[in-house]
Amino acid sequence: MPRAGLTAAAVTEAAAALVDEVGFDQLGMGLVAERLGIKTPSLYKHVTGQTDLAHRIAILAMNQCADAIRDAIQGRSGTEALTRGAQAMRTFVKDHHGRYAAANAARPTGPDDPLIDALNRVVDSWAAMLHGYHIDPDQQIHALRMLRTVLHGYASLEAAGGFQFATDIDDSFTWMIDFIDHGLQETTATSTHSALSRRAAPDVTL
Repeated sequence: MPRAGLTAAAVTEAAAALVDEVGFDQLGMGLVAERLGIKTPSLYKHVTGQTDLAHRIAILAMNQCADAIRDAIQGRSGTEALTRGAQAMRTFVKDHHGRYAAANAARPTGPDDPLIDALNRVVDSWAAMLHGYHIDPDQQIHALRMLRTVLHGYASLEAAGGFQFATDIDDSFTWMIDFIDHGLQETTATSTHSALSRRAAPDVTL
């Protein structure tokens, strides 16, 4: 029987669950309608079409990813925040690879697109993971790009079954996060030392 009280949000949730099962490239209005127990034309009362639905999935995915990282790192900083946040993102991508793929394929349609806010929430979550390292503001964007590249790459490869060597992938992930942690600590120490050196140097400019 058709579901009573169906909403755009409920359609999006159902479609997101579907693409997690079958892959984002298999998204189709007919499949979503079948999942919801309604006729395909009824979907158009809630979304304008498949492009709109894919965009809604992307917004949902980024908000959920941001929530997962936020919850994992709350009250933590430095190494612990990095480790927990990285694992949270890895788990989210592994468990929700279809909706995450939708997010990677989406682009904002304008300045008021809610996708922008959702993406910014993820970036803010990454920044919070790095907060305890006291990174020089001039270096912050580089650290964020590094973190995004590494986490996205590892999680996406794992979700796609891209690691074929016998070595345990959990061990590799732990090694990778430790490597990043040590690098960030070294960067912070170097920046602090440079700043102290500049402060201690006498001003000989006349």
